[in-house]
Amino acid sequence: MIINNDVAKKLKKDFPIFKNNPKLIYLDNGATTQKPNRVINTIKEFYEKYNANVARGFYKQSQIAMEQYQNARRIVAKFINAEAEEIIFTHNATDSINSVAYAIESIIPEGRDEIVLTEMEHHSNLIPWQQLAFRSGFKLKFIKIKDDFTLDLQDAQEKITKKTAIVSLTHVSNSLGTINPVEEIVKIAKSLGVLTLIDATQSVPHMKVDVGKIGSDFLVFSGHKMLGPTGVGVLYGKRELLEKMQPFNFGGGMIKSVSKESSEFADLPEKFEAGTPNIAGAVALAEAITYIDKIGVDNIHRWESELMKYLIESLKKVGDIVLYNVGLKNTSGILSFNIKGIHAHDVASILDSYDVAVRAGHHCCMPLMKRLGIPGTVRASFYFYNTYEDIDKFVEAVKKTKEKFGR
Repeated sequence: MIINNDVAKKLKKDFPIFKNNPKLIYLDNGATTQKPNRVINTIKEFYEKYNANVARGFYKQSQIAMEQYQNARRIVAKFINAEAEEIIFTHNATDSINSVAYAIESIIPEGRDEIVLTEMEHHSNLIPWQQLAFRSGFKLKFIKIKDDFTLDLQDAQEKITKKTAIVSLTHVSNSLGTINPVEEIVKIAKSLGVLTLIDATQSVPHMKVDVGKIGSDFLVFSGHKMLGPTGVGVLYGKRELLEKMQPFNFGGGMIKSVSKESSEFADLPEKFEAGTPNIAGAVALAEAITYIDKIGVDNIHRWESELMKYLIESLKKVGDIVLYNVGLKNTSGILSFNIKGIHAHDVASILDSYDVAVRAGHHCCMPLMKRLGIPGTVRASFYFYNTYEDIDKFVEAVKKTKEKFGR
């Protein structure tokens, strides 16, 4: 499906929030995306027709629920070119990263006590590693970003060494939209036997992500940023590593046998899914992926690039706009900016009065904002249902915001 403005308008009709809020200009897709009817209806249908717990249910409803849950796993796996057993359902990407940060010590080779991150990480890919460092005495290192907002690969080569335990970095910056060269960085790490994790929260919904091609040991993303419901996320891990790692949650559903003195854990992936999972959430995420697959992630990325180009050209005409952007070839559908002399929070508040929804602040990237020397930015983030008209109304609202502040 080739997306143009008319197609985007048509696709927007699949989303009831826009019918219920016809004036809404939604440009906060980096925080969460809206949900199409088919995803909402999937959740409703599951609870109305098939609701039952999974595993060990010998009655029809439980078997249907189990099949839907396992089919969801297969759909997720295929979407990123993984095996079903390598897909662990979690609460969200944050939960996925925390899970790895707690379990990874069991597979880190002796003598490796450094963790390498980047200066542009979301707090979700920083704080779990800080806590690991506090617990176990690891040292944190950060790959620098250059003045053009791209990662310094020379610095990466210097900081990733034989003392590195893991390199964990974002695929796409949630604040800048920078698409990082994750394949190159993973290659550097693998040459030294270093484990790698990719935070693909901002990439999986917008571009083709192939775990085989990237080559990372772990990869995480959230359902709610790709048309799915909140409360369901994905942790991909290479089978051989997951089999070696100790579970990080314990209880029902993740065991093979139990005595008073000991337990034998289940095989993958159940080994890492203690307790009752978000069954309806996983099934709805699979439906969201099926919908995205029909459109095509390459088509989504192409349309977002067109919208980005249109927005940048429009904002440059406004004047007094500072853009934090690396250029169309290296960015996703995210644009951070500031209006000179006006705080980002004030801008977002005024834009809301014109029914324009954007995000403002540090975007859970305080170290990055410190590096940039600013308190925060205004962030506009697209998805395939956004249109040129959305941007026109957004830019007009920016102009009116400037006028209100006498700029």
